[in-house]
Amino acid sequence: MTTTTVYDEMIEARRPPDLRSGVAGWLRKNLFNGPVNSVITIITAGLMAWALWPLLQWAVLQADWIGQTREDCSGEGACWVFISARFETIVYGFYPEAARWRVDIIFAMLAALIAWLAIPRLPAKRWVGLFALVGFPVVAYFLLVGGHFGLMYVPTREWGGLMLTLTIATVGIVGSLPLGVILALGRRSKMPLVKSVCVVFIEFWRGVPLITVLFMASVMLPLFVPTEVDFDKLLRALVGIMFFWSAYMAEVVRGGLQAIDKGQNEAGQALGLSYWQRMGLIILPQALKLVIPGIVNTFIALFKDTSLVLIIGLFDLLAIVRAGLTDPNWLGFATEGYVFAALVFWVFCFSMSRYSQYIERKLHTGHRR
Repeated sequence: MTTTTVYDEMIEARRPPDLRSGVAGWLRKNLFNGPVNSVITIITAGLMAWALWPLLQWAVLQADWIGQTREDCSGEGACWVFISARFETIVYGFYPEAARWRVDIIFAMLAALIAWLAIPRLPAKRWVGLFALVGFPVVAYFLLVGGHFGLMYVPTREWGGLMLTLTIATVGIVGSLPLGVILALGRRSKMPLVKSVCVVFIEFWRGVPLITVLFMASVMLPLFVPTEVDFDKLLRALVGIMFFWSAYMAEVVRGGLQAIDKGQNEAGQALGLSYWQRMGLIILPQALKLVIPGIVNTFIALFKDTSLVLIIGLFDLLAIVRAGLTDPNWLGFATEGYVFAALVFWVFCFSMSRYSQYIERKLHTGHRR
């Protein structure tokens, strides 16, 4: 028998849902969702406007943008003429002007590959990723170095600026991650010899400053190789940076491996999977997903530390800017140079940070122990 309840009183009316969206909805939800928050928002906005208005005047409103010499700068605001006049040197370094089209091709290919892999729903991502790891480095080597297919040979001592910074960062990132994964697996190995080698490698490279690594790679390493072997200075720096950051990457990955419950490994064993099958199909995908913030944090630190190659005579972006400040025709514009270099580094580091957050949200499926 079904019992029906009849109410003789009206139910209290509920507030209608807030259907506003966009900027107005976001502001109401996050900044003006109550009297106290509204007052704090207004006060904070006023303080920020008071503090940032002089910077805005100097950097934008009173700045000089067009010209070729320092005489084109009024002196009231920033002189971005210094950047525009030396822009090609900042991007290409000392790379021959007649061959800079090769660098432009590499920049375009790199941007296209990153966009293809980052934008969702684009087809053939696996093949594009394979080309980015295998084919693109070969193409970049033949184009940038030259000496083949009728291309002019350009030694690495003539590389510099933004192209050198991106070269060092890209090689360091691509090389340190897989090496760090191997070291992390080796450190957790049950084979004493493998574990000992990995522990010694990791602790050695983590125990010395990167400046020391670069200095030893540039000055000491040639003393231990035959004189007839031409060990390029840039190659030595790339190897040192890759080994140095792979040690830090190994500890980040090891933290992710230790966060995975041993039942995952036991389940793989019960299915008859080999060690490498369990690692490649079960353990590593989960571990790497958990440590995405740590991995990207290491990438960002690596990108910023590319400026240290100046001590071995390689002129990266920051070094090229500093070299321009010693030009008698541009004395006194250090602030503009350093602000521009900081802005370039911030753009790349912020982009990596935002993309890592997107990857985290995309791969978030929860985690249980």
